[in-house]
Amino acid sequence: MNLSAAIPILRIFSVDKAKEFYLDYLGFSLDWEHRFEEGFPLYAQVRRSGLTLHLSEHHGDATPGSTVFVPVEDIDALHRELAAKPYPYARPGVETVGWGRLLQVADPFGNRLRFCELAPD
Repeated sequence: MNLSAAIPILRIFSVDKAKEFYLDYLGFSLDWEHRFEEGFPLYAQVRRSGLTLHLSEHHGDATPGSTVFVPVEDIDALHRELAAKPYPYARPGVETVGWGRLLQVADPFGNRLRFCELAPD
């Protein structure tokens, strides 16, 4: 038996706001979009490096306010990249905690992405 990496599903309420945040601000690319019919809720996959997320407008797919823990190397480079973008709704900083460093950012729907660089052993 082999378990693969999990793919978090995050609840969204606006396709435009989701694309502005995940694609334009965080730098993900859109792999695919699915709707059962025109005008139906969106289900989409976005990816950046080794991180894959599913974004869903479907009311039964996830709870707003979830947190995704994302291990990252060179959190300072991520911080510089985000700080250089003209996104008016977030200006995250890097926080040092007992086990490493983290940069947390909330999407427009209350979900949090917690980018974490673990302290060296």
